[in-house]
Amino acid sequence: MTVELELKANEIRKDIVAMIAEAGSGHPGGSLSCTDIMTALYFGGIMKYDAQNPQMEDRDRFVMAKGHAAPALYATLAHAGFFPREELMTLRKLGTRLQGHPDMNLCPGVEVSTGSLGQGLSVCAGMCCGLRLQGSDASVFAILGDGETQEGQVWEAAMFAAHQKLDHLVAIVDHNHLQIDGNIADVCNPDDLGEKFAAFGWDVRRVDGHNMDAVVETLAAAKADHSGKPHVIIAETIKGKGVSFMENLASWHGSAPNAEQAAQALAELEEAGKVICNG
Repeated sequence: MTVELELKANEIRKDIVAMIAEAGSGHPGGSLSCTDIMTALYFGGIMKYDAQNPQMEDRDRFVMAKGHAAPALYATLAHAGFFPREELMTLRKLGTRLQGHPDMNLCPGVEVSTGSLGQGLSVCAGMCCGLRLQGSDASVFAILGDGETQEGQVWEAAMFAAHQKLDHLVAIVDHNHLQIDGNIADVCNPDDLGEKFAAFGWDVRRVDGHNMDAVVETLAAAKADHSGKPHVIIAETIKGKGVSFMENLASWHGSAPNAEQAAQALAELEEAGKVICNG
């Protein structure tokens, strides 16, 4: 199964590069860093969903709190069957359902319109409360950017979620250490995010965000743990993962590759797919 998931993640990365290049704008760095997590959630047996019935009542919910990583969400939803993959090439174009940031009123599979950083975790906490009132055991997952944790509202939500014992909430911090202005430690250092969440009363887990087996195992364990604490997974990732000239560079936070760069990136990912297949 691991090889299948790694190949799926590689294909999603190809789509991310292609759609951003076609649009001429977008956010490749943080989309590529969370691709393995998205793949594990949707194809690793973690989330319960039905692409043919996106509003299925007992579905698990996913929120891309760092809404600028919309390309990763869109590509994953397309591969999962929520809409045709060909539609990915309409990213950011006039009249498209695939806006620069996710729009829940346009795109099937998008639970919450996001993009204003810091708000996603609050929405997830509200979702969990609502689901509990309805007697549902559905889980709510969210991916946050590590730079996003500089927003105060994140910690208000963290305090609330722990107080309410929202143990069906699983937040994943895409800890790639970079944001639009540079290294998070230089911009506004959040220090050890795991220790901070633990101080707020959360169950904290850590994982290599590009080790597919470990990501699936960690997500599954967090989802199954209903001991009274919300869960956070600190996923160590690489910004621009999979494209050599994008990796670990803040300059690729919100810059689209030109045609030549896109061709190189796609060639690298094509070669990576062969390596995965050959073990």
